[in-house]
Order: sequence, then structure tokens, then C-alpha cells
Amino acid sequence: MELQKLSNGLHHGFVPFEDGIPQAEEEEEMLPHKSDGTKKPQFTDFEGKTSFGMSVFNLSNAIMGSGILGLSYAMSNTGIVLFIILLICIACLSSYSVHLLLKSAGVVGIRAYEQLGFRAFGHPGKIAAGVIITFHNIGAMSSYLFIVKYELPLVIQAFLGLSSNTGEWFLNGNYLILIVSVCIILPLALMRQLGYLGYTSGFSLTCMVFFLSSVSDFLMTSDDRYLSFLKHSSCDASNFSYPLYGFQTAYTIPILAFAFVCHPEVLPIYTELKNATKRRMQGIANVSIMGMFVMYLLTAIFGYLTFYVNTESELLHTYSKVDPLDTLILCVRVAVLVAVTLTVPVVLFPIRRAILQLLFPAKPFHWARHITIALCLLFVVNVLVILVPNIRDIFGIIGATTAPSLIFILPGLFYIRIVPTEQEPMKSRPKITAACFTAMGFIFMSMSLTFIIIDWTTGEKRAGGGH
Repeated sequence: MELQKLSNGLHHGFVPFEDGIPQAEEEEEMLPHKSDGTKKPQFTDFEGKTSFGMSVFNLSNAIMGSGILGLSYAMSNTGIVLFIILLICIACLSSYSVHLLLKSAGVVGIRAYEQLGFRAFGHPGKIAAGVIITFHNIGAMSSYLFIVKYELPLVIQAFLGLSSNTGEWFLNGNYLILIVSVCIILPLALMRQLGYLGYTSGFSLTCMVFFLSSVSDFLMTSDDRYLSFLKHSSCDASNFSYPLYGFQTAYTIPILAFAFVCHPEVLPIYTELKNATKRRMQGIANVSIMGMFVMYLLTAIFGYLTFYVNTESELLHTYSKVDPLDTLILCVRVAVLVAVTLTVPVVLFPIRRAILQLLFPAKPFHWARHITIALCLLFVVNVLVILVPNIRDIFGIIGATTAPSLIFILPGLFYIRIVPTEQEPMKSRPKITAACFTAMGFIFMSMSLTFIIIDWTTGEKRAGGGH
């Protein structure tokens, strides 16, 4: 649900916002660093009704996306040990960044990412936060529809018993994503509140759990078809400890960072939480991140040990090369297609909220704006999916830019600017840690982009990159 919560003690005027939730007037100056001794803000303008368990479920669904399909490829470029180390680090850092967001929100009584940017840096901060969330979630939506573009034709082809694509329009991925966008995604995206999508989100998460169990089954029951595939791919099981190091490895950290980004959804879920406290919400974040860590790790290991260095950037496409008509492979494709399709409307909501806050901050809810923004976003995403040839370009570039901003840079900067110096001086350990955390984000972004650009300019062959 797109909710904005503001403290009665710190804000003097309110104007209506989407869904009827009040929002602070933005004529107020950005947050000063001096404390006036007023009481701590209490989020009294809205009473959350979502339980702890349902909040864990919602945040887990926000975390898990199509990035799970690229983790086996990431492991093929790093090896098992380095991959596990990186995954643990990213998970811990994601949990810490949630702590920074919740701490900042508790100080000023705001539960909206864009409004934290406004309180920390004024309008430039609000614009930066809104733009970053928009680009990140457009990248996520693109990656979901990219999977639909490549997998749905294979599913239809298998249902029809065809061994190859006959060129019919219903086997053309570009046409199919347009149909899926109009007939399934758009009606769900037109819901007025995000909470209405709870049931579809639950079904999406269940489908991804089925995907994990199927990946493990493929490894445990590998038959002559898999052995023949590995043989013809010049892959031997004995070489799994020797990954293809090189500039390919530059894509590993962005893929992992993209897989754990849930920060635009943290504050709205905090808003809807029953008996909301920072400690309670942090617990929800920790449980969700831990659950996704286990799922990511198992999926990466099972997929990698099945195909080793021949794992492609989109894992399902690797399985389709073994036996595209296999019943279990077909069921997995259907499950993943359902999961990613039902996740697109959930990801669209934060983008629409960011656009509304940037362009129509003082306007009440209006169906014309609500529908127009959804149509424009789906149009842009469909164009991107048709033009971008490789899913790794989406994971790599988006992960290398927006993910470090949402995980490292913005939460650290918000914490430094919003938490009063009387409460935590600039030389205190928490502020210094937050500053180092922010610097880590800039370093990570610069290194990742540099490696990716070098990979492009040198024309190095991308192992498993083609479809």
C-alpha cells in the first residue's frame, strides 16, 4: 500500500496524497542538525494491520526476483567459495542498510524513501531518490519481461509438441510480452493499493519455491541426457573448482546486489505493520534476507553443479538445451513465468509513487494519472525488453548503478544527515561507520562500471551469454 507517514510533532501542515494518506507540505525546510528537544515522532496518522508473518512474506517476495536465475552463472565465474563469501557480505550489508533507513525514518517520522531524501537534502535529494528508484525498478521489470520473452515461446512450443520454432506469431516473444502486459500485468497494475496484490504475490513466491525444488531434482536425478549435454559442451565434472575468471567476474557483484535490493519496499511495509517498531521491522528484514539467502545459495549451487562452466546467464535457457520437451522442465518454465509476471505489478507501484511525488506532490488521487503512468511505464519497459539482447546487460548495468545507491549510498547519507549531531556526533562510531558504508557504495559502483565497460570495449567472449 502506498502510504506516507509523518509525525504530528514535527510537521504543521498536511496535504492530501494518493490513497488519502496525508503528506507533509514540502515548503518546510530540510532537516536541521540541531535538536529542539521535542518528543520522538510517533507514527499516529495511520494504524498498520499487517502481521509479522505476512510482512515477512511480503518483503521476501519483494526481495526475490528474476535475479535468482543469474546466480548459477555468477557462481560459474567466481567459484563456490568466493561466491558464498560475496553472498554473505551482500546479505549482511543489506540488513545493515535497512537499519540505517529505519533509524532515519524514526528520527523524522517519515516512511517514504523519497521524503527521506527531501528531509536530508531538500528537493535535489527527493529527486535523486525518486529517479534512482524509478530506474532500478524499470530494470527489474525489464528483466522479468525478458524472461517472458524467451521462455513463453518455448513453453507454447512444447505444449504444441514442436521440436523447433516454426515462426508463427504466437511463438514470437515480442508479440507475447505485449499480450501478457496488456492482458495480465496492466489490470493488476491498475489496482489502487499495493495491498490488493497480496494473494498474487504469495502465489508468485510459491512458484519460485517450486523452481528451487526442481533445480535440486535436476542435479540429483541427472541421466544420460545431461551427461551427453555436458560431453558435447566440452565440460567435465572435475573442472567445477576452476571458474572462468576474467572480466566476466565483474558481473557477479552487480547480480548479487540486484538480487538483494528491497529497500524501496521496506518503508511501505513498515507503514502497514501492526504494532510497528524499528526493532520489529528490523526483525522482519533479517528473517526475509536470511530466507532469501538460503534460497539463493541453494539455487546457485544446484544449478552450477549441474552445468558447471556452461551455465548461461539465464538458467532456464540452459535447461532447455538438454530436453525442451521434458515434463519437469516445462513445469518449471510455467512456474517461473507465472512468478515473474505476477511480480511486475508489485515493482511498478513504487515507480508510480515516485513519479507522483516528483511531478504531483500535492495532488490527491486521480484515476487518470494512476492509469496514464502505468500505461507509460509498461510501454517503456516493453521497448527496453525488445531492444536489449541479453539479460546480463540488464542485471549488470542496473545492479552496478542503482543497487549500490539504494543499498549503500542513500541509506548512509540519509543517516548522516538526518540523525541529529546531539544524538550521534559526526565523529561517533555509528556516523563513521555510515560514512564508510557510503564510500563503499561509490567504490563498488565505480569498479563495477569500469569492469563492465572494459568487457564491452575489449570484445571479450561472454561465456554463456548468448541465447
